[in-house]
Amino acid sequence: MSAKPGRCFSASTGRRPRTPGRRGAPLPFVLVNMAMTADGKIATAKSAASGPGRVISSFGSPRDHEHLLELRASVDAVMAGARTVDMNPVNLGPGPARFRRVRLKRGLAEFNLRVIVSGSGTVNPGAEIFRRRFSPIVVLTTLRASLASRRQLRALADEIMAFGRSSIDFRTALQWLRARWRVKRLLCEGGGELNQVLFRAGLVDELHLTICPKVFGGRSAPTIADGFEKPTLAAATPFKLKSARRVGDEMFLLLVRAGGRKV
Repeated sequence: MSAKPGRCFSASTGRRPRTPGRRGAPLPFVLVNMAMTADGKIATAKSAASGPGRVISSFGSPRDHEHLLELRASVDAVMAGARTVDMNPVNLGPGPARFRRVRLKRGLAEFNLRVIVSGSGTVNPGAEIFRRRFSPIVVLTTLRASLASRRQLRALADEIMAFGRSSIDFRTALQWLRARWRVKRLLCEGGGELNQVLFRAGLVDELHLTICPKVFGGRSAPTIADGFEKPTLAAATPFKLKSARRVGDEMFLLLVRAGGRKV
């Protein structure tokens, strides 16, 4: 899974992707993994002052980080929003050699595909993710990405693809990831706004949730699913608790979508 930076950018022409999603096309199995406080926050209001979900506080334990790497070792691609990538020292890679060996034993590539989501096409060129070129980086964006952003992205990413004019059509984007990059399992690591869009679109199959023994408080502190909408209870995304286990003072929950996959 290797490519040269700047291979494709459909927003430059305004055309549809060459491998568009289609009704009934297969989707990746999507996992969301998040750590939150006992009051449901993923960061303090102060750390998120630059924008909802932009900075994720590192309050999870070493076991929680180990769990994150275990999940990465089970997927073809890891995805995060641009602000999460910009403001956190993350590279979305598989981590130490022992996790790469696990991937190889499972028949996966040693290094997973890395996916950045940015509707505006703005990504910090100095972000940690761009400092090591061990696996391809794909950027999902929209037609509203500026010409300057497009030029910058061509130098940073292996492939850039637009899905929608003002907001990303994630169903089509995920179908494209499966067809173009053979992504059968996709792990999303936030932030909250990206998670919310995926939940709302019915694209999340599993939610891995670590509950940490802290309370942040704060009305503006981000949660695992943020957004500007005011959904009703009837519109809630239903999940079922599949497993719960305690490790130290943390709870590790696995929730699966009620009713199974909707394609």
